[in-house]
Amino acid sequence: MHMTILKFEHVGVQVKDIEESIEFYTQKVGLELIETLPHTDPSLKLAFLGLEGNVIVELIQGYNSSLPNEGKVHHFALAVDGIEEEFERLKSAGVSFVEENIVTLPNGARYLFFYGPDKEWIEYYEVKR
Repeated sequence: MHMTILKFEHVGVQVKDIEESIEFYTQKVGLELIETLPHTDPSLKLAFLGLEGNVIVELIQGYNSSLPNEGKVHHFALAVDGIEEEFERLKSAGVSFVEENIVTLPNGARYLFFYGPDKEWIEYYEVKR
């Protein structure tokens, strides 16, 4: 069976206020704003964020203004190096955490979860060194 999947593209996250979310993801998470796009449906606003021009997250405003606390995506993970430093940096930036600790998995990988502006879960994930 031939697979046509080339790579991971992005995670779409529904948000209430796209400008607030762009600021959060660029200033506190550390992603770059790649582009904002109008949609063919004028009630929708889109923003694409990522690293080095590669899209990771698509923010979408306009589908649903009453999002559940978990959002429409449970979480997405971003690979990091130096998770302790990132944890301290996020704390000093006033970010809210799902649980305020770093979890170590049996394989040695470590992660932490924190909240975005609409209570979406964001994971910083560090592989075993």
